[in-house]
Amino acid sequence: MKTYTTLLTEQTGAVHKITTNRPEVLNAQSRILLEELDDAFLRAVDDPEVRVIILAGAGKHFSAGHDLGSPQEMEDQKKTPLEPGFKGEYRRLWERFFDNTMRWRDLPKPTIAQVQGYCIMGGMMIASACDLIIASEDALFADRAVKWGGSHVQYFSMPWDLGPRKAKEYLFTGEFISAAEAEKLGLVNRVVPRGKLEEETMKLAQQIAERDPFALKFAKASVNEMQNAQGWRESMEGAFKNYMLTIPHRIELGTYGAAAREKNPKDRFGMLNKKAG
Repeated sequence: MKTYTTLLTEQTGAVHKITTNRPEVLNAQSRILLEELDDAFLRAVDDPEVRVIILAGAGKHFSAGHDLGSPQEMEDQKKTPLEPGFKGEYRRLWERFFDNTMRWRDLPKPTIAQVQGYCIMGGMMIASACDLIIASEDALFADRAVKWGGSHVQYFSMPWDLGPRKAKEYLFTGEFISAAEAEKLGLVNRVVPRGKLEEETMKLAQQIAERDPFALKFAKASVNEMQNAQGWRESMEGAFKNYMLTIPHRIELGTYGAAAREKNPKDRFGMLNKKAG
């Protein structure tokens, strides 16, 4: 089993669990984490012993979204610079936050997101790309991009997950969606006590793992292909382009990129931890 710098992996029978392991920054998604996660997913898919994949987050929170400026991420950006300008930014956002997530949505094995605490922005993206979501009672979901002059996150499945009217409400207000509300709306499959989250997620994964893997593969494909026939994939690509149209606007507002960090150099992770406490 490969060793990662930002992930923990473990195998329990036919269930493979991948845990993002950056609790000090609320499992924010750095370039390294996303590339390691992609590798871990693909290795699990290639392993014939794996029938179900669980995605979890270490610590109090599943994920507070993209890493917008931790010391590790800023140092990595210096070492791995992209081509300058809007073209480079488009490629970065497409490859790391859209194309990756679309690929994970179509993995040929069942995936379950095990969610606790904050599951916001990029965290909500990768949880939504999983087939099932099991949430603890304290889980909170949100896409707060409109508050910063953006349209939404890059992988924008919220209208499909919540329905169009509720998606508009939560986008326009930027309010958190509680675990109970998320279950009622259909974003979440089950809500369980925090102390039983890991146990209940594993129990469901093991139950699914007892099913025939060939049948599971095509059962999942039929559901995803039905969404695609309804325009899901084209809608997702269109939403990404709408997202990109807001980037110049956000740069002007000072809520995106280097200018935003200089203008408001607050410790976002510390602030979120303080609110959670």
